[in-house]
Amino acid sequence: MLLVIDSGNTNIVFAIYDGEEVKGEWRSSTRADRTADEYGVWLSQLMTYQGIDPLAVNAAIIASVVPANVFTLKTLCRRYFRVEPLVVGEPSVDLGLNICMDRPEEVGADRLVNAVAAHNKYPGPLIIIDFGTATTFDVVDGEGNYHGGCICPGINLSLEALHMAAAQLPRVAVGRPSQVIGKATVPAMKSGIYWGYIGLIEGLAKRISEEFGQPMTIVATGGLAPLFVEATDVIKYLDQDLTLRGLLEIYRRNVTL
Repeated sequence: MLLVIDSGNTNIVFAIYDGEEVKGEWRSSTRADRTADEYGVWLSQLMTYQGIDPLAVNAAIIASVVPANVFTLKTLCRRYFRVEPLVVGEPSVDLGLNICMDRPEEVGADRLVNAVAAHNKYPGPLIIIDFGTATTFDVVDGEGNYHGGCICPGINLSLEALHMAAAQLPRVAVGRPSQVIGKATVPAMKSGIYWGYIGLIEGLAKRISEEFGQPMTIVATGGLAPLFVEATDVIKYLDQDLTLRGLLEIYRRNVTL
């Protein structure tokens, strides 16, 4: 069985694959001070509770946008599962795509993994919108090559910035308001964030397609993606498992070389 680890800025997702089947999936908050032993005990207990034998894991792959976490996650794989993990971004790991960027080494591992997964499943060219700590727009051509994109503040990050910077603005939850014109402070904040992001999605998607010079298929992923997909028809596909499936595909590509 394969242990897949997606380490983001806010959460780390651990999943166990047995072939194509996901046997278990768990999340932990991303914390630089958490040790390999803490992750190991926590994850082993959750796996056992779900009827998965930790000793059955015989391979692992890691994608992390937090460089400080890579050593800890490697140690976790070695110490608790007795496997040497593949790490997306290391020179020995082949992604099967060209990174058409001025500085390829700066591209986040999650963005490349999403590009691999989306190209394998959806007709290109593609725009992949990932609603994470940052909201990212990634461009993939019809051959699966990565062409960059846009990075915007994430929805929750924007809400927190409003609260922190303006004394009279409270913390609010993300949700779809029934109307655009807010009749009080909280409804106005919710409307600005929600409908503002819909405008961001539609505007950037249009400009990216025009600049790229071809019609593009738009795929959305990330925790808040379902909330925004329902309000715009520019997004054609919602795919919550995009990153994990991309890691599975990258692992298979490398172990069969």
